[in-house]
Formats: sequence, structure tokens, C-alpha cells
Amino acid sequence: MGKLIIISAPSGTGKSTIISRLMAHEELRLAFSISCTSRQPRGTERDGVEYFFLSPEEFRQRIERGEFLEYEEVYAGRYYGTLKSQVERQLEMGQNVVFDVDVKGGCNIKRHYGDRALALFIQPPSMEELRRRLEGRGTDAPEVIEQRLARAEYELGFAPEFDRVVVNDDLDVAVAETEAIVREFLSSGGES
Repeated sequence: MGKLIIISAPSGTGKSTIISRLMAHEELRLAFSISCTSRQPRGTERDGVEYFFLSPEEFRQRIERGEFLEYEEVYAGRYYGTLKSQVERQLEMGQNVVFDVDVKGGCNIKRHYGDRALALFIQPPSMEELRRRLEGRGTDAPEVIEQRLARAEYELGFAPEFDRVVVNDDLDVAVAETEAIVREFLSSGGES
């Protein structure tokens, strides 16, 4: 039976890069938990690869049927969530399931799975640096960046609820620290 690795962070903190580097270690038997979202695909994202893209109505129907392990309406009409059935299938296959989820979802998954889950919070070195990174991506309008920064302030308050916090000041250091924490967790009987 596999274990669960939950990674949460404010947008622009480097979480996706850290996760992709972690996933490159085949010996860790990591499998990405593909979340569902009601937002439109960005760039080269494909349905069933980065996310399952659902309409807001289909997402709400699945919520009503109790199909999600966790879900959140992050912004008005924009949902993200994790299907229970997919997670259980992956765990039964012996995969260690990696979750890239918002802070509330991360806390919900941790509560559901307890010691079978490691909850990691990736934190920016400062709000000023986070602003610089979000603006540097060039993917969001100024008002969206302001929304993301406001949300980040809120999300930072959840860091103490996670098992471990990694500050991403230097990406290579943050990747190495995250990998060491995950290896320790996977080789132990419970959480680290």
C-alpha cells in the first residue's frame, strides 16, 4: 500500500518545479494525483494529464455525489478537487501519491489519511519576492496577481498545520530539502 505526499504553497512559490524534480526520481515510486478543476486549460495543459477539466456544473454534480476527497471553490466559480476513487486505486497499486493542492485541501487530505500522509508547505522567502515571481511569469493580468497575493497572505497562515515547511529562497536548496524529507518519510513507518 502506498503513502501520500501532500505539497501545498501559494501560487508562484515554485511548488510545480519542486514537484517535477521530485517526480524524476523513479526509485521513489511517486505518482501524481491528477486533480480536477473547473478552470480552462493553460498553455499546453491536457485533460487527464495535468488536470481533469470539468465544467463548473459537472464539478458541482460530483460534489453532490460525494466523489471528492477534498475540493475547494478557490475563486468564484473556479473549483479544484481530488477524486477519492483515483487516489484509492493508486494507493492499492503501491504508488506513493503526490498531491499538488491548495492549503485547505492539503489539510483535509492530511486529516483523512493521518500518518500515511506527509504534508509539506512550500513558503516564499517574502511577499515582495512572491510579487516579483508572479509578475515575472507574465501569465496573469495585474488584477489576477493582486488576487493571488491576497490569497497567499491567507494561505501562509496555514503553514503551522503542515508537518514540515520548506522556504524556497534558493530553488536547488528547496528541492534538495524537499527530497530529503520525502525520502525520510517513505523509509519510515509513519510521518517524519
